[in-house]
Amino acid sequence: MEPNKNKSKSKGNWQQLKGKVKQKWAKLTDDDLLAAEGNIDEIRGRIQKAYGYTQERAQDELVRFKKEHNLH
Repeated sequence: MEPNKNKSKSKGNWQQLKGKVKQKWAKLTDDDLLAAEGNIDEIRGRIQKAYGYTQERAQDELVRFKKEHNLH
């Protein structure tokens, strides 16, 4: 696949994923998600801060989310 098509597909996937992230963690702001720009691991830190979770709990929540949505 051409690089531009891959980039477009990734951007589309992130838009879809972003909606699921917002449903699961409503306290995350659009600014949080913009700063994460598709980096699911960056989202962990944002979840931790927004919800007051320990690092371990935020990681566990994210692992479950990734499994639920078949993310790697």
